[in-house]
Amino acid sequence: MFQTHAKRTRLGSALYIAELVYHNTVRSVRKAHGNAFMAIFMNMLQTIIFVMAFFFMFQILGLRGTALRGDFMIYIMTGIFLYMTHTKTIGAVMGSEGPASPMMQHAPMNTAIAIAAAMLSTLYIQILSLFAILFVYDVAFNPFVMQEIHDPIGCMAMVLLAWFSGAGIGMVFLALKPWFPTPVSIISTVYQRANMIASGKMFVANTLPTYMLVMFDWNPLFHTIDQSRGYAFVDYNPRNSTWEYAFYVGVALIMIGLMGEFYTRKHASASWGARR
Repeated sequence: MFQTHAKRTRLGSALYIAELVYHNTVRSVRKAHGNAFMAIFMNMLQTIIFVMAFFFMFQILGLRGTALRGDFMIYIMTGIFLYMTHTKTIGAVMGSEGPASPMMQHAPMNTAIAIAAAMLSTLYIQILSLFAILFVYDVAFNPFVMQEIHDPIGCMAMVLLAWFSGAGIGMVFLALKPWFPTPVSIISTVYQRANMIASGKMFVANTLPTYMLVMFDWNPLFHTIDQSRGYAFVDYNPRNSTWEYAFYVGVALIMIGLMGEFYTRKHASASWGARR
């Protein structure tokens, strides 16, 4: 009741918001376990298991010959890392605190901070997992793996683009979820499972005939994975994909998600928590 509010400068407000996002990002990362190291390790372990499972699956099924000429593990990782980043970001943004969450009762907290924290915590975990796996692979198996990546900056840009497009899709799902909780959950699950094939991580886009290409080129993740392999392998030039498509789709979905989330927040109800 008796409070004084000191006016902040624009820089002060920006730093204050950044601090709130930072603390909520740490909270999101540590949500799975009380120990910070174990929380990060448990998140990394899923990515490591995914990479190893696909590696042995390609070996057993004899699909290694269909990969690009170069390091086979890089071929696997350019698909798995982008798929995991995209999928994890959708789940994190979609599961972030909404306007009816108890966390929103604290004055500095709002849904924008919760969404930003969910996005950044996922990006942090996936980038950490990427460098950890590359480090172990470089030390234990192939000491020249970093030299074999043709354009590491381009590959990292595609990881960020997969994260960005996943955030856009997650925001659309987040805005729709309070209104249609069950259908949105089903659609989200179907989309994430369909991306096991539709993302194109198991094959090379340049080898697809036209009638099959139309089944995949709607997917922004398909474009980012194919472009990342173009940056990773000097002998591969992706001609059936473009990173601009993924970027513009991500921007459009972010804008739609922001407008939908704003409308949803204005009609927030405490009873929504019981519907989830």
